[in-house]
Amino acid sequence: MRHALALAERAEREDDEIPIGAVLVSAEGDILGEGWNRNITEHDPTAHAEIVAMRQAGRALGNHRLIGSTLYVTLEPCAMCAMAMVHARIARVVYGASDPKTGAAGSVFDLLADPRHNHRVEVQGGVLGEEAGARLTAYFRRKRGKTD
Repeated sequence: MRHALALAERAEREDDEIPIGAVLVSAEGDILGEGWNRNITEHDPTAHAEIVAMRQAGRALGNHRLIGSTLYVTLEPCAMCAMAMVHARIARVVYGASDPKTGAAGSVFDLLADPRHNHRVEVQGGVLGEEAGARLTAYFRRKRGKTD
C-alpha cells in the first residue's frame, strides 16, 4: 500500500490528477503493473489507477486474466474498476480510503462479493486509509481554494 500511496503522490505532482495510486502484485509478490489516475491527462474516462495497472499487467503477462493477483489501491474501487477486477479474475483487492459516494467494494455497492457473478474478489479495506483519505481531502481543498 505504501507503493500505491507513492504513486498517488506522483499523480498529483506530475500530472495534477486526483491522487489515487494502484499496484497489482502476483501471488509470488512480483509487481505486474502499476499506475495512477490518468483520465484527465489522457482524456479517457476509463483511465482510473486500477485500470491503468491492470492494462500494464495484462500486456506484461500477455493475458487478460490476472489470476491469483492482488490489487492495492489507495481508494475503494468504483463500479467500473470493480467489474474489471471480476472480469480479470483478480483474487483480492486491498484498498485504503472508503468512498462513500461511489465505492463498489462494500461502501455504496458490493459488486466484488455479489454471488451472481461467476467470480468473487476478496476485499480488505481501510489499509492506511486515513493517510490515503487525507491526501484526497487536501487535494480537493486545494482545487476548490479552501483552506479549512
